[in-house]
Amino acid sequence: MSLREAGRFATKVEAELAKHRLEHANIPSFIFDAGLNNVFGGGGLAWVRLMVAPDELDEAVAVLRSEAD
Repeated sequence: MSLREAGRFATKVEAELAKHRLEHANIPSFIFDAGLNNVFGGGGLAWVRLMVAPDELDEAVAVLRSEAD
């Protein structure tokens, strides 16, 4: 299955919080690059990506944007 990026975060903690928001909206998601982010100490040197199925992308982005407002 191919996945699409719904969000990009400076830390794994931020990505985990966003993942929980998507889970609450019944949107499965996957965190990518958290280990690489840890190697560089977080802080945006290597982004942590939150990935979703292509058919869930628009809804996932909307959920993440609505929570940020």
